[in-house]
Amino acid sequence: MISTILPFLAEEARDYPLRSLIFLLVGLPLTYLIVNEFIRRSARVKGFTGPPNWPLVGNIPDITHNAAEKYRQWSKVYGPVYQIQLGNVPVIVVNSAEAARKIFGQNSQALSSRPVFWTFHKVLSNTAGTTIGTSPFNDSLKRRRKGAASALNKPSIATYIDHLDVETKDFVKEGFELGKAGKTGVDPMPMIQRLSLSLSLTLNWGTRMGSRDDPMFDEITEVEEAISKFRSTTGNLQDYIPIMRLNPFSFGSQKAREMRKRRDVYLTRLNQDLDERMRMGTHKPCIQANVIQDKDAALNKEELTSISLTMLSGGLDTITTLVQWSVALLAQRPDIQNKAVKEIRKFYSDKEPLCDAYDDQKCEYITALVRECLRYYCVLRLALPRATVRDVFYEGKLIPAGSTIYLNAWACNMDPNVWSDPEVFRPERWLEQPDAPLFTYGLGYRMCAGSLLANRELYLTYMRMLNSFELVQDSQVDVHPVLGSSDPTSLVTMCNHYKVIFKPRNEDALRKALEQAESKAEKV
Repeated sequence: MISTILPFLAEEARDYPLRSLIFLLVGLPLTYLIVNEFIRRSARVKGFTGPPNWPLVGNIPDITHNAAEKYRQWSKVYGPVYQIQLGNVPVIVVNSAEAARKIFGQNSQALSSRPVFWTFHKVLSNTAGTTIGTSPFNDSLKRRRKGAASALNKPSIATYIDHLDVETKDFVKEGFELGKAGKTGVDPMPMIQRLSLSLSLTLNWGTRMGSRDDPMFDEITEVEEAISKFRSTTGNLQDYIPIMRLNPFSFGSQKAREMRKRRDVYLTRLNQDLDERMRMGTHKPCIQANVIQDKDAALNKEELTSISLTMLSGGLDTITTLVQWSVALLAQRPDIQNKAVKEIRKFYSDKEPLCDAYDDQKCEYITALVRECLRYYCVLRLALPRATVRDVFYEGKLIPAGSTIYLNAWACNMDPNVWSDPEVFRPERWLEQPDAPLFTYGLGYRMCAGSLLANRELYLTYMRMLNSFELVQDSQVDVHPVLGSSDPTSLVTMCNHYKVIFKPRNEDALRKALEQAESKAEKV
């Protein structure tokens, strides 16, 4: 058949060049579109309704801004579980706490994998590997999860408290010094980024980012922020529209390769520095060293790097996002600050601004505040997607193996069937319903392995910040979790920059505590 068609096409091109050119320009794209539409529609999961979608691109134009909120709005029309189409890929979206419990909670092993995305997995991550959270399920993932779990359980976390002590103390010190003891407003974002990055580096590699003047500060924050966008479920069209991968001039692919090379440089440096300190016996307890020394883990170099990337990206996402939003909100909510300080005073006086770093979340109101920040300012509002490794059933409908499923953590955290007032920021809800579900860290087998550590970090940060300072608003900023987003296309939603006054509650006591902490650090 081909031997017949090719000579015919060659003869047509020779005898009728204009007609042949028109066919190439119009006929081939139209043929591709028709065939591709057949493929797209054949791929849809039977039995699940969903919003209408466009040819070729599907629902992508509808969800470029605040995707998780758009999915939540659609759930009011199509029910808590429905189907969307992203290019050629059908996706099941889960939007309620009860549906999440049935699908993710009852099918944990069946939803143990991740879909492979062209930009992130094939272009960006082909040298340093992927994070634990973004890796498809395989034996390597099981080894990495086991290694990370041993480094992130409660006994291991207890060995990292000295790191948390130093970094949160320096956060308070920066607020005090940059704000000139409450006399001027401060943009806290650089402080928060340094806190997040230094905590990630210290906890994972045992090396500090003591100053924002360190050249690695700007490099790591810039590269990791760019990489976070490549993890976006909607930002890379070539992930869902295969023909776009043929573009040799793709800006997305070029930038992904650039970020990969830049990340390889600082990962290599950090790993080599730790290897040298371990060889010399001068390293401090840290996650990477703990995993390396865990002989049962038996991890290779790429798997160790995967754990490093997990800690780096996860720490930056969680701490930076939560602290930036929460400082802005607390500055506008003196009522919450007053309640928090009243509860803190049950354990620490105003002469003890730097609360005990070994305080294992004994102030229940601050623990509730952390959980409410995690609920209201959900870090990954659309949790990293899952891929089914075997068939899953929901209310009698089949979700076949190989399907992609999204957990809309934002919608689940705002579920009116769990909370009577989900739109309100109210820490007390967690004292009233301590066993209520929280979806920010995910659900089931692939939920965040570092949740215990993240909660401990946030607790100590809030305790010390609120016990040391009254936060006073110095510039206007919208703290609504959707309307206040600085980049509604981003995977991790941040608020706009603002200024806040860190007003010492007891200036003399705070100054003295910081001096004593500095003196103690110099002796060590």
